[in-house]
Amino acid sequence: MKVGNKTTGIRLRLVFEPDVAFGPGKADLLENIAETGSIAAAGRRMGMSYKRAWMLAESLNATFHAPLVESSRGGTQGGGARLTEAGRKVLALYRKLEEKAAAAGLEEIDGLRALLLAERGTGERGSGERGTGERGGIDMSGGK
Repeated sequence: MKVGNKTTGIRLRLVFEPDVAFGPGKADLLENIAETGSIAAAGRRMGMSYKRAWMLAESLNATFHAPLVESSRGGTQGGGARLTEAGRKVLALYRKLEEKAAAAGLEEIDGLRALLLAERGTGERGSGERGTGERGGIDMSGGK
């Protein structure tokens, strides 16, 4: 699942306690840091400021037992960021949970999709038909 509501499917937010949550935005940030090697580049990819991306990374590091993101300052070697082993594990567990939730809810998601006001491309109210023949447009890739 990628940034915002650009793809269909389940967007899962885990709330562990008041003010402690992990959801698609933080997962996408971790994934983008892993892909770009940079907190700034990850933030740009997601349309957020460097400050916001940095604050989220710091928040993640403070929330879990071990840091999820390691960063190094710039200089002659250049700076960068990478996921720690804990960061890779948190991201993998979350993506697996997304996949399981989507698979478990396929029938209900299809039922809800059939009740949408209008399907894209049909313009008809309550037709319930899917023009693509796909299984409700569910993104089962877990963001991969």
